[in-house]
Amino acid sequence: MSVDETGTECGDTGADEPGWDVDPDDESGAAVVAAVGRQLKAWREAAGLRAGEFGAAIGYGEDQIYKVEGGRRIPRPEYLDRADEVLGARGKIAAMKQDVAEVRYPKKIRDLTKMEAKAVEIAAYVAHGLHGLLQTPGHARALFEARQPPYSQDEVERMVAARMARQSIFERSPGPALSFVQEESALRRPIGGTMEWRRQLERLLEIGQLRNVTLQVMLTHREAHPGMDGDIDVLKFRDGSAVGRSHGAFNGRGVTDPKQLRILELRYGTIRAEALTPQETLALIERMLGET
Repeated sequence: MSVDETGTECGDTGADEPGWDVDPDDESGAAVVAAVGRQLKAWREAAGLRAGEFGAAIGYGEDQIYKVEGGRRIPRPEYLDRADEVLGARGKIAAMKQDVAEVRYPKKIRDLTKMEAKAVEIAAYVAHGLHGLLQTPGHARALFEARQPPYSQDEVERMVAARMARQSIFERSPGPALSFVQEESALRRPIGGTMEWRRQLERLLEIGQLRNVTLQVMLTHREAHPGMDGDIDVLKFRDGSAVGRSHGAFNGRGVTDPKQLRILELRYGTIRAEALTPQETLALIERMLGET
């Protein structure tokens, strides 16, 4: 289990960027992209179009067409829509969007998203920053753009889109039981500027009022607590199994052993007991919002 919780919605970046780079270490994803590329090339050749002619018709350069067809670029949804229209595929090419919907995101994020999608309970304490499930697009973008060495704009777009896709967990029905404890300092840092900071606080208020979500804040003036060593995550599944991870325990490895999980749950339980109640937390966030 790999969790990174401390990086605007993804959109078209122009004719020179019809997709995302393929991760060479993502063998399953690369295979899907290669298969889609071969199908696109077959459709283009069947229509009697050269790569340059096809690119001009859908608004992309010849080099980009070759990259997509060669499996070196992951086509964006709008690329497939335009190709479907120009080649008269009647929805057959557009349907490939389902094939690339997941592989557009980095593999470690896909694995985390799948795990979260199966969980019936998620408990998370974050020592620094905001949990990825709580972040606004602008907040996530500011974090990713601040990384050093810097990510390319393409990488930033992919990671922001991936982080936002994880938040579909709030739309599940029935929804999982979600519990978050955040440090007060993370809520007071104006990531992305004042307006984005306000949007982030408003988003926290919105999430904190969901019936299946418990949101708590650990005040900065609290003395030492069991989360000082780092983040804690525990995910529980319908079959009774669970997986946990803490930067401050078991060398940061994901654990499934019941004895080790009990240690993480004990630490998390103590953290929750020392944090503000959910009602106190929402009141604090409202005060912060009024101060911005």
